[in-house]
Amino acid sequence: MTTTSGVTSTSSTTSTSSSNSTTTAADIQNRFMTLLVAQLQNQDPLNPLDNTQITSQLSQMSTVQGVEQLNTTLNSLVSSLADTQAVQASALIGKTVLVPGSSLTLSTSTNSSGTTTTSAYGGVNLASAADAVTVKIYDSSGNLVQTQSLGKADAGSMLFNWDGTTSSGTTASTGSYTFKVTATKGTESVTATALDLGTVSALTRASSGNFVLDLGSKGTVSFDDVYQVY
Repeated sequence: MTTTSGVTSTSSTTSTSSSNSTTTAADIQNRFMTLLVAQLQNQDPLNPLDNTQITSQLSQMSTVQGVEQLNTTLNSLVSSLADTQAVQASALIGKTVLVPGSSLTLSTSTNSSGTTTTSAYGGVNLASAADAVTVKIYDSSGNLVQTQSLGKADAGSMLFNWDGTTSSGTTASTGSYTFKVTATKGTESVTATALDLGTVSALTRASSGNFVLDLGSKGTVSFDDVYQVY
């Protein structure tokens, strides 16, 4: 009886300790073996443990140890994956990427020969091939400025260019605009996602621990949200 009381006390103390610290596979195994030996030493001679009970308890111990080792392996893989993603994402710094978004920046540029052009670039991603893709461009007040037909397109991502010409034939002022895209195949609509064109300026770590791409004034995006890199 004294021995049994001692075993019970040890089990209680160990249980309290394990709640305050991370339990390892070795700790679990040692604690289990201690309890099993105590059971065998203090079993009722008239009603001893049978082989099935002992085998079942040993099997449970192996299962717990296997799960602990699996968790350790998975944590190692997650850490390795995060490092790999960081290396891949750092290679995008300075690159232009297509990400979800519907903004357009109309600006002018002058080439080496002195010719000035006005342009804004955006993107579209189609879930499937379409017979007609239409882009509607709006100013900061929500007024429709231009409707542009992109014609037929295959499934996937594509770029489009707006030269600043409005529906009335005038040239729009440089600045920020937004756009909406629709696509159809026959009489059925095709899922079309508006894409924003941005330049990766830095790689930062989010509060979740994952790395995100910093696109400057366009904010940050997840590495998984990049549709295409230029």
